[in-house]
Amino acid sequence: MPGSGGLPQGIDPDKASVARMYDAMLGGEHNFAIDREALAAFTAIDPQVRTLARANRDFLGRAVRFLVASGVRQFIDLGSGIPTQGNVHEVAQAAGPGARVVYVDNDPVAVAHSASLLADNPDADIVDGDIRRPAEVLSAPQVRKLIDFEQPVAVLMITILHFITPAEDPAGIVAEFRDALPDGSWLALSHATNQDRPDTAAAVGQLYRSKATSPVTARSHDEILGLFDGFDLVEPGLTYVPLWRPDAEDEIPENPSEYWVYAGVGRKGA
Repeated sequence: MPGSGGLPQGIDPDKASVARMYDAMLGGEHNFAIDREALAAFTAIDPQVRTLARANRDFLGRAVRFLVASGVRQFIDLGSGIPTQGNVHEVAQAAGPGARVVYVDNDPVAVAHSASLLADNPDADIVDGDIRRPAEVLSAPQVRKLIDFEQPVAVLMITILHFITPAEDPAGIVAEFRDALPDGSWLALSHATNQDRPDTAAAVGQLYRSKATSPVTARSHDEILGLFDGFDLVEPGLTYVPLWRPDAEDEIPENPSEYWVYAGVGRKGA
């Protein structure tokens, strides 16, 4: 049902959406003028923003392929965003036929397009849910149908936790998901950092507070590392996003800290 100004119900026409801004960064078409205006302001702060978004997307693909090679066939993608090239189910099911994927997002456009994309895929589905309420996500019918919690599960938190404020307890959210997983499960995470570019991180944080539906809280290396409590990081540990297992040496940038997002993958238990 349309909402204000003919937009889908649940959309604030005066605020950019995190999911739709990311879609615009990646060259997608499922975004509105308000999202593109916010992206233009973001680009004025950091002209590399589209390159950074692509590097983060590439990390997602490498992480999923690594996890499939490690035996994982079940994925929960939290804050999955709007479907674009290289979705988790496409990468996972190409690398490991029969892999099952549940996406989770609370953006109406992301949910609608995901539902349409996945309509004919029995091994993938979308939950309209908020990661701030892990119990609701984990008990959703789509999760209970596709995910077997007796077998290893990979939880993906790709550039989502920096939209969780300190008061909302990001470590507690991760811990609740972690505690629901059997040993041998995995966490893949990427997160904006203020470690080496604090001025950029502060400016982006102010931008999101003023123009978008979700504020940004960039965190230090140690703060992000703490989110992996209960998981053993695999090599190369927590590192700038293009440095996490690049496919080729020529993909390593000269100044990795310009990609101000950390990434890592960790395994729970034995």
